[in-house]
Amino acid sequence: MIPSLKTLITIPAAALLCAAAAAQTPPALLHTENGRPVRSARQWERQRRPEILRMLSTEVYGVAPDTRAEARYETIEEGIALGGTATRRQVRITLRAAGMERSADMLLYIPVGAEEPVPVIFGLNFNGNHATTSDPAVIVAGKSGSPERAPRGGNARRWPYAEAVARGYAVATICKDDFYPDRRDGYEQSVLPMLYAGSGIPDSVRMKAVGAWSWGISRAIDCLETMPEIDTRRIMVIGHSRLGKTSLWAAATDRRIAVAVSNDSGSTGAALARGKQGETVEKINASFPYWFTDNYKRYNGREEQMPFDQHMLLALVAPRPLYVASASRDDWADPRNEMRAAQMCGAVYSLYGLRPLTWQEDGLPAVNTPFIGGDVAYHLREGGHDIVLYDWERFMDFADKYFR
Repeated sequence: MIPSLKTLITIPAAALLCAAAAAQTPPALLHTENGRPVRSARQWERQRRPEILRMLSTEVYGVAPDTRAEARYETIEEGIALGGTATRRQVRITLRAAGMERSADMLLYIPVGAEEPVPVIFGLNFNGNHATTSDPAVIVAGKSGSPERAPRGGNARRWPYAEAVARGYAVATICKDDFYPDRRDGYEQSVLPMLYAGSGIPDSVRMKAVGAWSWGISRAIDCLETMPEIDTRRIMVIGHSRLGKTSLWAAATDRRIAVAVSNDSGSTGAALARGKQGETVEKINASFPYWFTDNYKRYNGREEQMPFDQHMLLALVAPRPLYVASASRDDWADPRNEMRAAQMCGAVYSLYGLRPLTWQEDGLPAVNTPFIGGDVAYHLREGGHDIVLYDWERFMDFADKYFR
């Protein structure tokens, strides 16, 4: 029953504040849907984790069909790069299902002279492989558009290939648009028509762009598993902004990812929706209605009624290491709510005897002060919405703990 105006006036201010705070309290992470407390990693794995995975699939990121696409891999170019320190390899991945084909082009830089298979950092890119480097041998291909839209090397500062190779990491990337063009009318050119053909899965719970991009990351890992130079037990997947949302969902659904990294992923990524500043559920669904399920739009302006929040997504990465990164001037993503979710998911890491985020205070830490001592890491970089060398260096510092 809606209280009368008189009733509201007589409610003490402290009570109203408590009610508002309760509405912004995320759902319990360690209680099952029937209210049973979760006290062990075994119980998490068998009961609570499947509940959360099912809920986030149907409500947010999409239910993946059982369709298995046939894959063919063709090396279309290979050579020595980065001043002789790396092998550059370009591989065309052709996927076929339901009589349809889609292709994606992977660019790799692999350290030369390694005596054993090397760890790999994989991330989708925004504007085409050629935009990640000034290397003239990188092919302009796929659905990423043209050199006029994305100049060669236009995003190179976001992809420090030479620095990663020098530290012993291979780096691999594919343009996100090869799996789902990042626009409202991108569905027909995406991988989804061939995946959902004859599936019978309702439209309301089908994957859209973020689900398709995450599915594409798994297909990239399939390809990497065919390369003897790559140690696919040591895969770190990184993502910035919308691709940070993608990297988290990929890690939730594909346990071959050994370390998951979210950089400035914000709304429906690492940041809690309840009490969020900047981009809300309603705003992200209005601007990008093709990213998430139709079901997700039911929560526009109703975050407090969601039976989930983003700390649950982060918890699905456990027990694998997780890194959440924010930027001090990125209010749209909301660093505070990104950090809060990283803190809260630590309860699941503790079930495994692992170390949650070591920064446990309410306020944000100082800028450029990384907290990588635990198995959940966090840093607040000085600056705006971007991914820069500082971020990559901290991510590799974190991965070194597990991969060396």
